[in-house]
Amino acid sequence: MNAIASSLPTRLLTAAGAVLAALSVALSAYAAHAVEPGAQHRLYTAAVFAFGHGIALVALAPHLRRMFTMAALWLLLLGTLLFSGSLTAAVLVGASTVLAPFGGTLMILAWLLVAVDALRR
Repeated sequence: MNAIASSLPTRLLTAAGAVLAALSVALSAYAAHAVEPGAQHRLYTAAVFAFGHGIALVALAPHLRRMFTMAALWLLLLGTLLFSGSLTAAVLVGASTVLAPFGGTLMILAWLLVAVDALRR
């Protein structure tokens, strides 16, 4: 195992991905049972993005070989937190979703950086 793959930041990314996936299951259950139908769509969208990107972090982080990919995964985590968090906060506390587009843009950028890094290998 290389030094990057066993580093604390890599372990934090992996753990954050697992927590995102777990929270997305709870968020889906909450959406299904505790909110009005109009709010369900936002919560389900937040849960889907959190789950998918959480699983991606769990799968990709332990196999990091370069700092470039680590930076991309940190952007992926930040983007997911901003996007899903913004949608969830809008439903739970009436917050604005102004951060959702920024989070979505960070997720897109992160995936493009992962693609560039894969082509550079």
